[in-house]
Amino acid sequence: MRDPQSITVNDDSRLIPLWSIVVAIAAFVAVEYYFWIVLPEQRHHPGPPMGFRVYFNVSWGLLVALYFLMVGYISKDAPRRAMSMRFWVLICLVMPGGIGAVLYFLLRQPEVSLCPACGTHVQSDFHFCPQCDYQLTANCGTCFRTVRATDQFCTRCGHDLITDRTPARLRVLGE
Repeated sequence: MRDPQSITVNDDSRLIPLWSIVVAIAAFVAVEYYFWIVLPEQRHHPGPPMGFRVYFNVSWGLLVALYFLMVGYISKDAPRRAMSMRFWVLICLVMPGGIGAVLYFLLRQPEVSLCPACGTHVQSDFHFCPQCDYQLTANCGTCFRTVRATDQFCTRCGHDLITDRTPARLRVLGE
């Protein structure tokens, strides 16, 4: 398994890289330049009404800019999920109309983190490490669904969570 890149939940603004923002702005400006300067000079008859032109030109510029922002997002999100960044960026650039981005979001893997006990790469939705049986998240002792540390009863099966032997590090202080 590939080494996942670590980006914390509160640091989501770093998921769109600066190069992607710059390319998106440049693409927006290029599309506007084409539609306002280049294209009108090639026409020999009057074009559509001004309101329609503004709407059409800005819409296409925003779509192109959003496409490059999406490619930038995928370039940062794929390593967090231990997926090949180069492969998915290539798929997004080669497949037309955003089909590559849709495929990425349909096929992407869960986020990957490290087990604090043994350092094994584990999916973020795992309750226990598959290598050392270290309990990663608080869960119900009966149905093994994830519960919050403040819950007294399981929301799925109604099990009394106080009777479970939850490790002290997963309990909320002050109980």
